[in-house]
This record gives sequence, structure tokens and C-alpha cells, in this order.
Amino acid sequence: MLHPDTTLAWIDDTIGVGVIATKPIPKGTITWARDALDLTLTPDQVHKLGPLYAAHLDRYAYWERDGLVLCWDLGRFVNHHCEANCMAMGGAPFEVAVRDIAVGEQLTDEYGTLGLTETMPCACGSAECRGAVHPDDPDRHSDDWWARFRDGLSLVHGVEQPLWSLAGAAVERVISGPEPQPGPYVRRVPVMRA
Repeated sequence: MLHPDTTLAWIDDTIGVGVIATKPIPKGTITWARDALDLTLTPDQVHKLGPLYAAHLDRYAYWERDGLVLCWDLGRFVNHHCEANCMAMGGAPFEVAVRDIAVGEQLTDEYGTLGLTETMPCACGSAECRGAVHPDDPDRHSDDWWARFRDGLSLVHGVEQPLWSLAGAAVERVISGPEPQPGPYVRRVPVMRA
């Protein structure tokens, strides 16, 4: 479930739609939490859907250890940005704001954490834009990603958390658990086509 102070909006002709903040979202806020309405499909279920669904799933879903996850809400419209303001690492079923997000600002993710198998062009417009998200980006960037994630997570108890009922237990496990090793938390596989 996406943070309630967000809405879908037109970003521009290159990016299309994205999710923007309707109120300020402070650093440390849980911005997304996996919930019971998110659809998780096993590889066999994905294969049985056939090619008609392949492009949609490839664009709007991501692989986790237990299958292909398709968010039921606006979460599937959160775009990549090379200086993402929201991060999830280590298999955490939630994302946290890694910096303050202003009203009207787009919520963005780092798609490099999803274990891509193919290079994806990037048009984020950041001064730090890599031009593309590559399957081997975690080898170069995961230490920085982990640092940003931990920094945002360090503030989680000091800000209002509308999604705490969904993510609180997972947040506490991540905070109190052993220090995870940097690196991608899932290896994405291509959507199977019939």
C-alpha cells in the first residue's frame, strides 16, 4: 500500500505518469508497504497467463523470492530515479523516504535494487543520472544504496507512520536484525511467455 498522502499525476511526455506527494513526507516515513491486496503470482501462474499479460507484468510487476508481485494500488506507478527519494533493501517488504519529499514532488525508487536481467534506459533528469539502469548496478552502487536506506530507517520512530500497521513488525525486524550484506535482494527473471 502506498502512503495515503500521494496521488497519480502526469509528470511529462518522456516519463508519463508518476506518483506525487500531496503533503510533505518527511525522511524516515514508510512510503510503501506490501499488503494483502498485492497480488503474488508463482512462476507457473505467470506462465499460464500467457503472452497477453507479459508486457503489463514486465512493466508493472517485480520479482521477489516468493513470486511476481503486482501492486494493487498506485505503487506500481512509482518511477525509477538515479537519486531515488524512497528505498527498500535486503528484501524489506516496505520502502522508506531517504530524504524529505515536498508537496508536488514525485516519489521515486531505485530500480537497480530489483535485480534486473536487462538494461533499462533512464530519463530521470538527475544530475547524477546513469543514463540506464544495468543488471550489474548493484555491484557498483549497493554500498551507497544501503547507507541511504539505513539513514532513512534511522528516523522511522521520529515521524508519523500511517503505514505502521502494515510494516511496523518488518521495520523492527530489519532494525534489530543482523546487519545484512549489501547487494541485490532478488534476482529478477524475465516474465515467461507462452
